[in-house]
Amino acid sequence: MSPEPHSEAAPSVHPWLIAAVVALAAFMEVLDTSIANVALPHIAGSLSASVDESTWVLTSYLVSNAIVLPASGWIAGRVGRKRFFMLCIVLFTTSSFLCGIAPTLGAIILFRVIQGAGGGGLQPMAQAILADTFQPELLGQAFAIYGVTTVVAPVIGPTLGGWITDNYSWRWIFFINIPVGVLALLLISRLVEDPPYFHKLAKAGVKIDFIGMGLLALGVGCLQVMLDKGQEDDWFGSHFIVTLAVLCAISLVTLAIWEWRNKNPLIDVHLFKNFNFLSANLMMFVLGVLLFSSLVMLPLFLQTLMGYTAESAGIVLSFGALVVLVELPMIGKLTTMVQARRLVAFGWLLVALSMFYTTRQLDLEVSFKSMAVLRIIQSLGFPFLFIPLTMAAYFGLPPEKNNSIAGMMNFMRNIGSSVGTSMVTTLIARRAQFHQQVLVVHANATSNLFNGALRGLSQTLLRAGLSATAALSQAYGRIYQALIGQATTLAYIDTFHVLAAGSLAMFVLSFVLKKNKPGRGSVTPA
Repeated sequence: MSPEPHSEAAPSVHPWLIAAVVALAAFMEVLDTSIANVALPHIAGSLSASVDESTWVLTSYLVSNAIVLPASGWIAGRVGRKRFFMLCIVLFTTSSFLCGIAPTLGAIILFRVIQGAGGGGLQPMAQAILADTFQPELLGQAFAIYGVTTVVAPVIGPTLGGWITDNYSWRWIFFINIPVGVLALLLISRLVEDPPYFHKLAKAGVKIDFIGMGLLALGVGCLQVMLDKGQEDDWFGSHFIVTLAVLCAISLVTLAIWEWRNKNPLIDVHLFKNFNFLSANLMMFVLGVLLFSSLVMLPLFLQTLMGYTAESAGIVLSFGALVVLVELPMIGKLTTMVQARRLVAFGWLLVALSMFYTTRQLDLEVSFKSMAVLRIIQSLGFPFLFIPLTMAAYFGLPPEKNNSIAGMMNFMRNIGSSVGTSMVTTLIARRAQFHQQVLVVHANATSNLFNGALRGLSQTLLRAGLSATAALSQAYGRIYQALIGQATTLAYIDTFHVLAAGSLAMFVLSFVLKKNKPGRGSVTPA
């Protein structure tokens, strides 16, 4: 059996200091994927662009980020992981400054492409550094620190971005990256070193896979744009989306075949021959779907149907983030006592139950306190998934594959987040239309309930001083608005049912993961 990830040479500084530094850089990047969302109207107004045009500020970042993620292991193996990590920080920090001073929409989109490319290497390199720095018995606790960047940063981003934009300027959501980036760069240059096996990779020479790079950029770029613009363009009712889907499918299938036969592949697709790695990646993809779906749905529900401000909706989410912060170190410790696959199974069961519970609690009269408790319950299972799943991906694979493993796992989670966001927005829109059609059938002149509500509301408005015609018109309008609210709420409930079903499917799959010896990380036969 291949050895587990381990440190081939003890680091010259305390490993927990290294963990804090690399997590800081990754946190900065994950935060930036969500911090600009709430500032789009301000960016559009400041740069004389429409809100639709300003969404390319997000899309451009996600596209370049997604392209670099799966290729980051190959790049690090050729230029050195520390050098690549530092280069990514320089690109990210410099482009953040350029985004902050951008005079036009075209300029900020260009700088966001560069920023996304720099950010694409930060998450997988941080994870790979942790895998090489810590012994197997401490790896779960190290990944707990990294988990803060993945689970907590997306929650903080919109709230922090809204506060900065409202109190200062949207440009400061980019400027705040500069001191963090400079500090991370200085610390990494002094603290982090490449493991010995990197010297062997360097001697192998650099042979650039231009065909693989082209297919990767085209396939992932088309996929990301399709996911981001699909609902807006009515999916396959749009020739643009159909073209993107065809190009994406052809490019990614060709890429897989090319990389399988290539002796120096850009993406090590042979890793997927390891069933444990394949299963862990699939579950990480679904985790990305679930995590970001819930992060999108709850604020959307609170703001569009219940009248919450962005700040109030962010506070509701923050309760879940606090629970995750408390849980992560505990789960890291649990990995030394309990098999990873058992923790994963328990995590999926918790998530499934929380999503089913949400379907029972969601209505238009739910209180702030109830929503905060609901988010806490939804968040309980995520730490049980992120840390053990990340560990499980490394089981049975040599340390030389750590960079490729980290790049692919982060890529699957990020693509899952994009798929999840597109999926839930589409489901909510389509199911709301369905429920509206069903409810309208009961809102007609033959319905005693409808006529009674209409008369009662009209009389109330008449007593308020409106004319008979105006009172009747407003009564119809208010009943229709209530009907739309109920239809949309039912659509949210349907969508949470889908998420719960997906979690149960992953619960079953978790039992096929390999057994490991807790505290040592080694694999035992299933």
